[in-house]
Amino acid sequence: MSKKLYVGNLPFSTTTESLKESFQKAGEVEDVFVMTDKMTGRPRGFGFVTMVTDEGGQSAIDMYNDKEFEGRRLVVNEARPKEDRPRRPFNRDRQY
Repeated sequence: MSKKLYVGNLPFSTTTESLKESFQKAGEVEDVFVMTDKMTGRPRGFGFVTMVTDEGGQSAIDMYNDKEFEGRRLVVNEARPKEDRPRRPFNRDRQY
């Protein structure tokens, strides 16, 4: 069974490829997603890594949580499921 990990405090220079390459040292990586801002396309400083096995996921947590990666200390833990959030009302006065 696969394990999805939250990876926070990523440097803004981090790419999907560099994150995948690094996490492959802990085990086989199924998927990597670095979050970007919808409007600007700039990285948001966090992402998700899905490891193929639970053991690989735990190994990645042990290897990278609170460890330096490209100059910043990462936060790595098991991702929580996305919560249902109420839809925000559209604000006509907001400047876009």
